[in-house]
Amino acid sequence: MVPPMPFALHRRALAPLAAATLLAPLVALTAAHAAVPVHTDSAPDATVSLDVLGTFGTGVFDESAAEIVAFHAATDRTFVVNAQSGAIDVLDASDPTAPTKVDTIVASDAAGIDEGAVANSLAIRPDGLIVAAIEAPTKTDAGWLLFADAATLEILGTVEVGALPDMVTVTKDGTRAVVANEGEPADDFTVDPEGSVGVVDLPSGLAAPAQAAVRTATFHDFEADGSKTLDPAVRVFGPAPEAGNPVSRNLEPEYVAVEADGSTAYVALQEANAVAVVDLATATVSQIWPLGTQDHSAPGQGLDPSDRDGGVNIGTWPVKGLYMPDGINAYQAKGATYLVTANEGDAREWGDYVEPARVKDLGKKGVPAICAGSPLGDVTGDAALGRLNVSTASGLNEAGTCFDELYSFGSRSFSIWTTDGTQVFDSGDDFEQTVARVVPEYFNSNHSESNLEGRSDDKGPEPENLTIGTVGDRTYAFIGLERVGGVMVYDITDPQDAAYVTYVNHRDFAVSAEDGIEDASDPAAFLASAGDLGPEGLTFVGAADSPTGEPLVIVGNEVSGSTTFFGVTDLTEPEPAPLTVTLDRATVQAGGTLSGDIAGAADGEQLALTLFSDPVALGTVTASQAGTATFSVTVPASVPAGLHTLQVAGPSGTATASVTVTAAPVGGTGTGAGGGSGSGSSGTLPGTGSEVDAWLILAAMLAVVAGAAALTAAGRRSGRA
Repeated sequence: MVPPMPFALHRRALAPLAAATLLAPLVALTAAHAAVPVHTDSAPDATVSLDVLGTFGTGVFDESAAEIVAFHAATDRTFVVNAQSGAIDVLDASDPTAPTKVDTIVASDAAGIDEGAVANSLAIRPDGLIVAAIEAPTKTDAGWLLFADAATLEILGTVEVGALPDMVTVTKDGTRAVVANEGEPADDFTVDPEGSVGVVDLPSGLAAPAQAAVRTATFHDFEADGSKTLDPAVRVFGPAPEAGNPVSRNLEPEYVAVEADGSTAYVALQEANAVAVVDLATATVSQIWPLGTQDHSAPGQGLDPSDRDGGVNIGTWPVKGLYMPDGINAYQAKGATYLVTANEGDAREWGDYVEPARVKDLGKKGVPAICAGSPLGDVTGDAALGRLNVSTASGLNEAGTCFDELYSFGSRSFSIWTTDGTQVFDSGDDFEQTVARVVPEYFNSNHSESNLEGRSDDKGPEPENLTIGTVGDRTYAFIGLERVGGVMVYDITDPQDAAYVTYVNHRDFAVSAEDGIEDASDPAAFLASAGDLGPEGLTFVGAADSPTGEPLVIVGNEVSGSTTFFGVTDLTEPEPAPLTVTLDRATVQAGGTLSGDIAGAADGEQLALTLFSDPVALGTVTASQAGTATFSVTVPASVPAGLHTLQVAGPSGTATASVTVTAAPVGGTGTGAGGGSGSGSSGTLPGTGSEVDAWLILAAMLAVVAGAAALTAAGRRSGRA
C-alpha cells in the first residue's frame, strides 16, 4: 500500500478569483445547455417520465472528459471520471438544476502514480470512501485502485491491481471492492497481459486497505491444462503475441455486477461474448458461460444493416448478433437475482490484426469468402448486408475455409438473464424502432457528428451501459445509447415481461459538433449547444438520497464532456387529495362563531382563514399528522350582512366555502372578538377594525410562507432519514 500523503494535496480547486473570472462564460454555457431540444417518446401507459434538470459542461470535446459518474448522498456531490485528464471532477449537485464544479481529485497527486495515468471508473461507499480505478501510463502495466474521502477529498492511499483496471464496484455491504482488470493488449499487439478480477477487502473506516488485502481471481483453471473446461462457445481467438496462458491473455474483463449478498460477482467478458462467475470469498472464477447470439432473421429481432440503403430499413436478415455486453448490472425480482446487460458489441483490432470486415469484402485480401452456394451470397449488395461489419473470427465452416454464417457485433438491444446464463428477456429491435420513430432524419446517427445512418453498418444505436433503480413499487432499467444518444427506460419489475416506458434524448442534431467546433468563435458554447453526446456512464439516485426528494438519473457523456441530471417522476402516484373545507353551518350571525373541518393538508401545515369579499383575517390553525384540522372562529360584528367566502390557504393550496352572514340584532352583545379554537392553534383570534384585520392578513400570509419553507425543509430531511 502507498501511504497517504502527509501534507495538503494541490488539488485543482477553483480559487475565488478564478471562480469570479469564470462566472460569465459559465452563465452562457448554462443558457446554451438549457436551449438544447429534448426528443422524447413514451408508451401510452408510461409509469415514469424523465425530465432534464440541469447540465454541467466541461467544454472539452471528444476527450472522455465525463465518463463514469457516482453520487454521494451525504455531501450532495457527484463525482465524474475525467478519463484522459487522469482525474475525478467533483460537482456540487445540491441543486441539480445548476450543478457546479467545486474541486478535482488528480490521480497523479497520489504517491506512486505517475503523470499520464488514466482514470477509468469509480464507486463510492455510503460513508464516503471513494474507490477509483486508475490505468497506468503504459496500459499493459499494473494499474491501481485509488482511495479518497468524499467529504474532504483527501487521497487516502492506493493499492496495485492488474493491468488496465477498467471498472470497479463496491459490494452492497461495503466490505469489498471488485475490479475488472481488462488486460487489453498493447496497440501494436506486442504485449498482451492477462485479464483478471481483483477482490479487495476494505477497511470499515475511511482508510485505504493494505496491499495484502488484494486478491486476484485468474482464468488459469480454464487453460488447456487447467482443472476446469472452457465452453467452446466462449470466444478465444486471434494472435497470441506472448507465450503461456493464452486463454487468460485473451479474456478481457469489462464490467462487474455483484449479488446483493456480496457473495458472487458476474463479470462481462465482452469480446469473448461471455460472463465469468467469481466467488468473492475465495477470489476464484467458478464458471464462464457463453451468451449466445441474437437471431436477426427472427421477427422482432431485425436490424438496419446498411448506411447506403436510402433511409430507415429495419428488417430481418440472415445474421447473428454477438451480444458482447459492455455494462452489466444485477437486481432482485421474485426472490431471485437477475442480470441485465447492455449489448454494445466490440471487435479486436490490435497491431496488424483486424477482426471486422464488411460482408462485401469477404473473400478479399486473404479473408475467406462466403461459402459457394450459400444464400448469403445473394445479400452482399450495399443496400443489403454488403456494408455490415461482421467478425472474421466467427462463422467459418468446419474446415475453416469459408463463411457459412455471419456474426455481427452487438445485438442493438438489452437483455435480462438468470445467474446461470438463461436469457429471459431481450428488447429485440425496439431500440432502432424507437429511434426511427423519434428522430427519423437522424436514425442511427453517430455521436461526434450528426448524420443519417452513420452507424447502421456497424452497431446501430450502440447500447453502452445501464443503471437500475426502483421508483414506487416498480423497478426500471435506464440504458444509455452511445452513438445516437439518449436514455431508454424499461420497466423490468417482471424480468420475463419487461416493457418499454420512455426514451429521452437531450441533443440538438442541427449542431454537428465534429463539423463545426474547430471554426466556432466560442468552442465551449458551441459544444454546449449540441447537447449530450456519447452517454457512457449512468447512475440512479433514489428519492431518499436525492437533494430534490425525487429520484434522479445522472449521465456522463464522454464525447460532449457533459454531465446531465434527469428528474424521474412517478406517474403512478395518485394526485394528492385537494385541500377542502367543510362548514358545520353555512350561516352565521355577525359577531357569532363559524366552525368546521379542513382536510387534505400536510402534516403540521399552517393554514390561514380569511373571510372575503372585504378581507377579514379570522386566524390560523395547524394541520394534524393526518392532514386535518378543526376550527372555531368568531366572525367580527363589523362584517356586513350578505354572502361571503371563507378561504383556507396554505402551502398545499387553497379551499373555499360560501358563508351567509346575517346582521347582528340591534343592541346585540356580539363584540366581533372571541377566543375561538383550532387544532394546534394558539386560540388567539382577531378583533374588529379594518386596521387590525389588515395586520392579521399580513401576519397570516407570512405564516403561510414560513410554513411552506418549513415543510420543504422537513420533507428533504425526512427523505434522507
